[in-house]
Amino acid sequence: MQTTERGVTMRTVEFKMERPGLLNEGDHVTVTEGKLPSNYYYTIDPSLAMSGNFPFRERLLAREGDVISIVENERGFYVTVAFEEAEAQK
Repeated sequence: MQTTERGVTMRTVEFKMERPGLLNEGDHVTVTEGKLPSNYYYTIDPSLAMSGNFPFRERLLAREGDVISIVENERGFYVTVAFEEAEAQK
């Protein structure tokens, strides 16, 4: 995470995409939050890619972000999305 001069944190999250061409670098995306008994997970709408699980304390606050990279390896396609998050209230 990186904090900007406005007190906004840039957070990156990696998503797994099953097929090429569903997203492109620079795309603005929205995510939907899913809840499991002890974790949250996120899906890029409309079901284009899915994140891993996040513990409650690492919950994603933003729901919109920008695709900054797409990498293909032997396990599939991985999309990195940057989100701007306001500093959490303590």
